[in-house]
Amino acid sequence: MSAVTMGRRAETAGPPELSASRRNVAFAVIASGMLLAALDGTIVATALPTIVGELGGAEHLSWVVTAYMLTQTIATALGGKLGDLFGRKAVFITAVVIFVAGSALAGASTSMTWLIASRAIQGLGGGGLTVTATAMIADIIPIRERGKYQGAMGAVFGVATVVGPFLGGLFTDHLSWRWVFYVNVPIAAVVLVAAVRVLPTVKAQTRPVIDYLGIAAISAASTMLILATTWGGTQYDWGSPTILGLFAGGAVALLLFVLIEARAVSPLIPLRLFRGNVFALSCILSFVVGFALMGTMTYLPTYLQYCLGVSATESGIRTFPMVVGLLVASVFAGSMVGRTGKYKVFPIVGGTVMAVGSFLLSRLDETSTVWQTSLAMVVLGVGIGLAMQILVLIVQNTVDYADLGVATSAVSFFRTMGSTFGAAVMGSVYTSALSEHLPPALATAGVPASAVATPAALDALSATQQSVIRHAFAESFQTVFLTAVPLALVAMVLACFLRQVPLRGLVSKDAGDVGRGFGMPDSRTSAGQLEAQLVNVVRQRQDNGILRRVLRLDDTPEPAIARVWAVAEVAVHRLRHDTDVTPAVIAREHRLPVAVLRPALASALERDLIAGTDEGLTLTPAGQTAFLRLAATVRTGLVAEIEDEYDRSLSAPEREEVGRIAWDVVVHGQVLGQYVGRHRHGDGYAIAAIPGQP
Repeated sequence: MSAVTMGRRAETAGPPELSASRRNVAFAVIASGMLLAALDGTIVATALPTIVGELGGAEHLSWVVTAYMLTQTIATALGGKLGDLFGRKAVFITAVVIFVAGSALAGASTSMTWLIASRAIQGLGGGGLTVTATAMIADIIPIRERGKYQGAMGAVFGVATVVGPFLGGLFTDHLSWRWVFYVNVPIAAVVLVAAVRVLPTVKAQTRPVIDYLGIAAISAASTMLILATTWGGTQYDWGSPTILGLFAGGAVALLLFVLIEARAVSPLIPLRLFRGNVFALSCILSFVVGFALMGTMTYLPTYLQYCLGVSATESGIRTFPMVVGLLVASVFAGSMVGRTGKYKVFPIVGGTVMAVGSFLLSRLDETSTVWQTSLAMVVLGVGIGLAMQILVLIVQNTVDYADLGVATSAVSFFRTMGSTFGAAVMGSVYTSALSEHLPPALATAGVPASAVATPAALDALSATQQSVIRHAFAESFQTVFLTAVPLALVAMVLACFLRQVPLRGLVSKDAGDVGRGFGMPDSRTSAGQLEAQLVNVVRQRQDNGILRRVLRLDDTPEPAIARVWAVAEVAVHRLRHDTDVTPAVIAREHRLPVAVLRPALASALERDLIAGTDEGLTLTPAGQTAFLRLAATVRTGLVAEIEDEYDRSLSAPEREEVGRIAWDVVVHGQVLGQYVGRHRHGDGYAIAAIPGQP
């Protein structure tokens, strides 16, 4: 078997062979980790008014969200490469420990400073969980099945995003806001124990180079700029030495980041990518989308509770129109881009609709009806949805193969930073506006500030007092939501300058996936993303007979096709396990009686392509030659299919990378190792290499 394995062993290292039951248990553990991290991005929003009322420090409200998102961004940038360095299982377990520690500390908080620090710890764990969970799919799931598991992971992320505000309100109303954090502890404990016992350990194939200096520089720049925008005009004057110093420090750190990235061996964001109009504008637009999404999601529940007097639980339910509008628009836009290859219109329309939605929110007051608030939220959600996922698809389909992973991560990075700045800036605007409108209202109502510390306290006042104070809150929120309007209009104008370039045609099959619709981070490497896209081409073209066309089987008699299948089965098993295979093992893998396989195996034995007995089958020299020729044909054929899909010739590096991934696809069973076509012939079956789902 040396002729087959020589030079290929490194390429064929794939996920460990797990039984279906153990694979599903392992996936459940990974998905639970994703659930924890995704929930904590939104669950706290509905509890914020009550938290601030109990702990004080309303001016620091935005930092409860910002601290989590900032450290989550840092952990996401580090987590993927640390997983390659130390193994993703180790990073996943460490992230769970950090996350549960942060959750326990957050639940026990006695001051706003304590809570913010705990949220920062949570964010480190949450970022590690998110980036590692998506990457671990490749560690445990065979290539032919990864699509459906990635889709399931996306569903977990999407559902967590939707139900987070509702659960936060439910815990706040019926238990305590502390349970928003405490609920993570028992779940994370179970995940931790299960992860240690169930998840396989997969050694990294390469030792990554981590851009520590770049991560430190961008983290310092982000922190200083967020502090400046949070404190400016509230705790310090905009012209104060503190604020000017923070802006200057942030600018210097950004300059250092650029200089570091220009010289880094493996930069966090390769500067060459910004030479492209599409990538640069997509990053800016992603920042705006994140700003609008998290900025409004953070303060909408507070508006609903303080201005309209609804409960925390109901405020969570009342935000559903926004997330529904976001998801529907995102799926629609992804589907249309996949069909037409035209993307430019969606960011333009999305920016316009975002501006309209933000303006409608800024017109809401204490008398607004359910229909008025729902309409405003739906419009904003549709605007965000039309742009958010499309920007990732555009970048994935316009950058070079070698930059797929880092470019996708960069777009997610900018969206997350936009979310962080959105929560911080809108928090600063909220604090400033409230300090202007609330004191006169309190004086008119004749109550101290402590009388409105929480929504429940405000509900206890007389109707006349409530009316005056709710109006003051409404005026403050109108200013907050109006903040997003000019930014959305700028996004719309910038989108007009996006160049419409031909897409590769490899728009992901999961473009309508729930998780992608909500902007789930995609931490897969360039190779992992290319692999998924290549598999998608194979699947999408199965109806056109891609395998028969690539192998030129259209005029081949069925016995010859059966021999092709038998040779592939024996060769692939040897490559996967480095052992001979028995007919019983092949039959078990395909859930067929051994008798069904006999004609194909007998034909290959007769032609001296395989040798052995029921105790073990191996390839003969002729079989090895046949399989290598077969694999080479598939590699060449799939490259041709990709070129046809792109409607252009691939460059030499692109062809090499596609060829390498094609080999993995061959070896791990997506094309050859593979599907059993069973055609009833009287009382028997015939085996054929026919494309289809396993």
